[in-house]
Amino acid sequence: MTVKENIMLDDEFTQEEFMKAVKKAKVDKFIGLLDEGYDTVVGERGSKLSDGQRQRVAIARALIRKPKILILDEATSGVDSQTEEEIFDELKEYEMTLIIISHRLSTIRKADKVILLKDGEIRGEGAHEELLKNSPIYREIIESQLVV
Repeated sequence: MTVKENIMLDDEFTQEEFMKAVKKAKVDKFIGLLDEGYDTVVGERGSKLSDGQRQRVAIARALIRKPKILILDEATSGVDSQTEEEIFDELKEYEMTLIIISHRLSTIRKADKVILLKDGEIRGEGAHEELLKNSPIYREIIESQLVV
């Protein structure tokens, strides 16, 4: 299966819809590195792609379908922080509910609402700044990521 087939999955989308999805998911940032571009065969389960590249292809596959709700569970753990920020900035342009499950500060700090879970229980909710002020657990998690 090629990169393009992996995103389209036999559904019929226009070239414009395809290009919009790959640009929003930042697939276009690495596609030039592949021998055949979007026609590159990626192998079983995308074995010829890095983790981050596979994640971006999966996001493009979701975006091309214009979902009303998109759940991303550590969906950008394999990409660098800059690319992750670019992807999430692009996702804001879609009219959809976006639920992000993440441990990374860079992923959650711009969220409208953060729900802090610990041991399967909600331990806090609110915007990033609000939780920093009011939740010792959240503050501890954030501070642990800021230590170099």
